[in-house]
Amino acid sequence: MLPARTRVLATLLDNGADFIALDEAAAAAGVVHVPLPLFFTPQQRLHALQAAGADTLVTPQGVERLPFATVALPPGTAKITFTSGTTGTPKGVCLSQAALQAVADGLRTAIAPLDVQRHLNVLPFAVLLENIAGLLAPRREGVAVITPPLAEVGLEGSSRFDPARLDAAVRRHEAHSLILLPQMLRAWVGHLAATGQRAPAALRLVAVGGAAVGAPLVQAARALGLPVAEGYGLSEGGSVQTLNLPGQGTPGSVGRALPHARLRVDADGGIAVAGSLMLGYLGDPSPVPDWWPTGDLGRLDADGQLWIDGRRRHVLITAYGRNVSPEWVETGLRGHPDVLQAVVFGDGQPALSAVLWPTRPGADLQAAVDAANAHLPDYARIGRWTPARAAFDAASGLATANGRPQRAAIAALHAEDLRIEA
Repeated sequence: MLPARTRVLATLLDNGADFIALDEAAAAAGVVHVPLPLFFTPQQRLHALQAAGADTLVTPQGVERLPFATVALPPGTAKITFTSGTTGTPKGVCLSQAALQAVADGLRTAIAPLDVQRHLNVLPFAVLLENIAGLLAPRREGVAVITPPLAEVGLEGSSRFDPARLDAAVRRHEAHSLILLPQMLRAWVGHLAATGQRAPAALRLVAVGGAAVGAPLVQAARALGLPVAEGYGLSEGGSVQTLNLPGQGTPGSVGRALPHARLRVDADGGIAVAGSLMLGYLGDPSPVPDWWPTGDLGRLDADGQLWIDGRRRHVLITAYGRNVSPEWVETGLRGHPDVLQAVVFGDGQPALSAVLWPTRPGADLQAAVDAANAHLPDYARIGRWTPARAAFDAASGLATANGRPQRAAIAALHAEDLRIEA
């Protein structure tokens, strides 16, 4: 099925049998596969194709030979996944087949007691999390994967999402498992609550990753019968590193290390991982260290559970010299049913400020702020807030494909409202 003389294959495809066939054919033939997200802009696609030296592109319209120069790749590169990049320029992460299989096998071991037999693919295959946990792992286990077009499960672009369509698809296919981003889970929980429904009876696992989830959302989902498992991972580590399955850990933690992963938390709270690391970044000859510094802050408890406290580079220092992780405050804000998305600012300012996107028209955002502030120390309370001018998604440019907020863009758009410097 692979076009002749292909060395680096790029695909720009919706979820479906064509992607699976090409992905597996590339792995079998030793061809490097570069799955491109459909939501990348034309400029991002061009950058990714050139950076990887792709010679063949497969789209729904057919096969195209590309004129780009061959580039040197780390030996053993099997797949290149592109992060969205905080500046909008995608960053290529080179992964070996051994690392991909190690992550898949670690997930298979962890999930085996659930006896999952039908996995519904909801995230794009170009997203590494779904590519490994929703495709490679189940197919190595002999699990059936159900791969409808993304629109059928309610996802359009990177973040336009219809929870009613997802709910209908899960029930129709009697799915045992699926993977969601936190905002998708939050919308689904809201849909179930608003319609008076409980989770589909066949579900055994709803894995959630890509961004912070928080104990309130996990508890609300489980109260409706959704068997939510929060995980933690990163592209540089080959995706999933930990998983907190229902009944095995404390809600709010991201669980214990999977069999393929090793974790450590340094004296300053920095999380480092080892065990299934990338081979390197495209265009960067720097050697990959034995332990990869994730840039996240956290802690390991006595039971080996990992707790995420935020991103090292996001830590705010207020005008009064207090260090605050914005993710901590944001999780509290999102714990209110009226808040879908929240981003907190306050570096060098006397008080913190927030940009909020509601779950519904007419939401009482002030009540949400008051509720969050009631559980925060004075230095971490929100002093000023504004409703967001647009949803935080890739279409608006206010979030990455994985749902992580683009803080600089959000600050620039709302600087006048919050009276902050973008």
